[in-house]
Amino acid sequence: MAQQEHRTTTVEQGPFCIARCSCGWRGPARRARSQARTDAAGHAATADGLDRS
Repeated sequence: MAQQEHRTTTVEQGPFCIARCSCGWRGPARRARSQARTDAAGHAATADGLDRS
């Protein structure tokens, strides 16, 4: 089975920014966009090792 490509984005919800991934992962709500982007980058970097589906 081929591994799913992880495409991350950030979404604003009111005063918060949330990182999301095409695999269904969601990061915590952050007030700083830069921190949400860091969460997304961290997920994408480690997803290959963690994704067992």
